[in-house]
Amino acid sequence: MPRDTDPDTVTPTGESRLALVRRARKMYRELSELHPDAHAELDFTTPLELLVATILSAQCTDKRVNQVTPALFARYPDAEAYASARREELEEMIRSTGFFRAKANNLIGLGQELCERHGGEVPGNLADLVKLPGVGRKTANVLLGNAFDVPGITVDTHFGRLVRRFGWTDETDPVKVEHAVGALFPKRDWTMLSHRVVWHGRRVCHARKPACGACVLAPLCPAFGEGPTDEATATKLLKMRSFA
Repeated sequence: MPRDTDPDTVTPTGESRLALVRRARKMYRELSELHPDAHAELDFTTPLELLVATILSAQCTDKRVNQVTPALFARYPDAEAYASARREELEEMIRSTGFFRAKANNLIGLGQELCERHGGEVPGNLADLVKLPGVGRKTANVLLGNAFDVPGITVDTHFGRLVRRFGWTDETDPVKVEHAVGALFPKRDWTMLSHRVVWHGRRVCHARKPACGACVLAPLCPAFGEGPTDEATATKLLKMRSFA
């Protein structure tokens, strides 16, 4: 029997592996109905733009990045432009995203690496992406899933927090979380699973006070009760409009 459905495997919640797979997939179906339009909330039109925006989003909100990138993308339309950028000018354009010196260094290095090793194009595979300046596994999976349609699980703060609350895994290392959660779902679901879990974390299952009493996942969630269970109180915590 495949590892992901072995009924004798003990899980963090004490349920069988088979029961965990069934519960996790039912939770995902509920998330799909609640957040059918979930998507990457960084604005982009090309793989390079998404890569740059994702690098800028480190320790910064998507809203702020989206305010910065229109002028940035117009000024630096390709890898060669980043490779030859004047550092002071680039730093000033991205200053409001925080850690702008390190980010500028990564963007210039990114442009140079793309020009020298990839013909100025962003590679569409994990092995090459993680070798680029400023690109870790999380950033690479964002790019693969949203620019190249290659399924991937993106483990950001929201995703890691929620899948532990859901009892899908008790791992804390992002790579181990990625593999543990990926084993519960068909590969074709990975990218949208990432979006929908993150959307739920931003809109319903908040870090400090989750809206438990207004959450469709309540009957399936082992962490029910960490936030207000009264529906009226919980409903006031919802942020179902587009995240800002």
